[in-house]
Amino acid sequence: MTTEPTTTEPTTTEPAGAPWRVLALPPLPHEVLLSLFDVPGTELVTPAERTQAEVARLLPDVDVVVGDWSPSLRLLEPGPRVCFVQQPSVGTDGIDLDAFAAAGIPVANCADANTISVAEWCVSATLAMLRATVEGDASVRRGEWKQTALGGRELAGCRVGVIGMGPIGRRTAELFGAFGCDVSYWSRSRHDDAPATWLELDELLATSDVVVLVIALGPPTRGLLDADRLARLKPGALVVNGARGEVLDETALVAGLESGAIGAAALDVFSAEPLPADSPLRTAPRVLLSPHMAGSTGQAAMRILGQSTANLRRVLAGEPAVDVVNGVDPAVRRRFG
Repeated sequence: MTTEPTTTEPTTTEPAGAPWRVLALPPLPHEVLLSLFDVPGTELVTPAERTQAEVARLLPDVDVVVGDWSPSLRLLEPGPRVCFVQQPSVGTDGIDLDAFAAAGIPVANCADANTISVAEWCVSATLAMLRATVEGDASVRRGEWKQTALGGRELAGCRVGVIGMGPIGRRTAELFGAFGCDVSYWSRSRHDDAPATWLELDELLATSDVVVLVIALGPPTRGLLDADRLARLKPGALVVNGARGEVLDETALVAGLESGAIGAAALDVFSAEPLPADSPLRTAPRVLLSPHMAGSTGQAAMRILGQSTANLRRVLAGEPAVDVVNGVDPAVRRRFG
């Protein structure tokens, strides 16, 4: 069943056995969302307009929410009826996990769906910086032929420091190792089976030719690479951020690029997204900018959609949800306001 975007006032009671009402927030047309998330036994609801006010208006009348992967539409509180949230991405930045946990409502993500995609982007961005790929393309388009002037360096033999050893960090370390790199890592806990050597963070920064950020954002990692830690980088080191913008001090990074202390940087994520027009990163030298697309491959999208739909079907069948990220019992219990 489907419910077209509507402006009628929501209700907060439903008879027993009524279809589950699912609010889908991804930035896609209603017809596309219907084709993706119309699970038997549900009514799909989409907002008439993409505003927080519209989300707040609809929340009291739905049982399940499929979150916004952008995330322009945020979920700050569950309302009286929502009993489960499925986030169609790995990140849950747009959801107040604590508020949903306090209400006993499980929030699930699509764990590991973009692991390969992000890890491959980190390697490809590193190669682009080492081989001056973007600069070479621009030079040829200007009619130049700088066959040797742009220089370049092989990835093989580089010392690569990976910050974070979750699934993405693990895959990233494996890929760099396959290129013949000497790979080390730092994370808040050691992993005996990690495909890299554990180092203290300061030692990793001081000895790595390439530093790759793929660590989760949280209170302990916000501002992890601040001005002080960036100053400890090996002279001319490359910085790759495939984590979250807030992990890295962007102002200090720009200063390091302008002074030449930092060799180059590749950023897929930023503290403000989209990147503001007046951001100094837009004019900083030797920086490769990417619009938070590292995890946005066709294969990752298919895994995300498949995992999201499968979890919705589990919940409707009375089975526990998987990949719950806010510490709540994964057994979903329907409730009415």
